[in-house]
Amino acid sequence: MSQRIVITGASSGIGAALAWEYAGRGYDIGLCARRAENMEVLCTELHARYPSQQFIYETLDVNNLESVAPVLKTLAARLGSIDVLIANAGVTGVRRTGNGKLDIDVGIIQTNLLGAIATIDAAIAIFREQDRGHLVGISSFSAFRGIPGSAAYSASKAALSNYLEAVRTELHKKNIQVTTIHPGFIKTDLADNMERFPFVIEAPKAARLMAEAIRKRKKEATVPAWPWNFLRILMKKMPDSVVAKMF
Repeated sequence: MSQRIVITGASSGIGAALAWEYAGRGYDIGLCARRAENMEVLCTELHARYPSQQFIYETLDVNNLESVAPVLKTLAARLGSIDVLIANAGVTGVRRTGNGKLDIDVGIIQTNLLGAIATIDAAIAIFREQDRGHLVGISSFSAFRGIPGSAAYSASKAALSNYLEAVRTELHKKNIQVTTIHPGFIKTDLADNMERFPFVIEAPKAARLMAEAIRKRKKEATVPAWPWNFLRILMKKMPDSVVAKMF
């Protein structure tokens, strides 16, 4: 029997790359995101390549917190169950503090943290009922060190990583695994001018590395491991003046 995975934020970027990676691994896949037309095209392309597998989608905006659980339950019913759920939906944003545009930060926190929490809560409810499952949260390297100009984004990902750690500890006696992924710089169709940053990798490679970490049921993984595991330690010790020049 094929394993079944649900991916949020799956209409483009890392989510779409993960869909292609898991399709290649033989999974039946449930996609959810805001852009139904993108998911319809993606499901059609996936089915053309892998006709024996199931590819379905449901429209979901994780900012509509009350809709998250019903949509995930619908996907679970349509697939038969969920073996892995990847909470990937998120947004980036740049804002220098002091300009008064708090709506930017509010939107980032709403999507990246509250939307993710709603997804995690709904997934764990399904997994408790099934008595099994694997939850994966896509955080960020910026969870380890706040990035100038991206304070809200960094804060949202640090909070998400902390939340996932607490959930994993809470469930340590259950047959439910929790993995936190901390990507470095990933080039996708959603990220402009990524070439100016160091150690950038393409989304398909990132998806492959993430899938391997998930397969190994790691508690957490930095993608790619080199050089970000080293930089994770180094950047915490860097003076603020040095980090400010980097970004």
